[in-house]
Amino acid sequence: MGILDFAEEAAGAFAADKALEAVDPNVGFLGKAAAAVAGFEGVSKVKEHFAEGEAAPEASEDAAPTAELTNDQSDQSA
Repeated sequence: MGILDFAEEAAGAFAADKALEAVDPNVGFLGKAAAAVAGFEGVSKVKEHFAEGEAAPEASEDAAPTAELTNDQSDQSA
């Protein structure tokens, strides 16, 4: 764990704490602690999510089909 990783996670904890204070100015210590932990862990999960996205290969046309609405299907909703 590098200093930059720690700085990002600390910034996430700080941002979560300040966001909670903005929503509830009378929040207690346990609420602040929970927000700090959630912000700290949240940064890790976001970084992990984007790292997986960069490592994933481009989706090909042979991949799972997507559901697309045709004009006939969209007219039936009325």
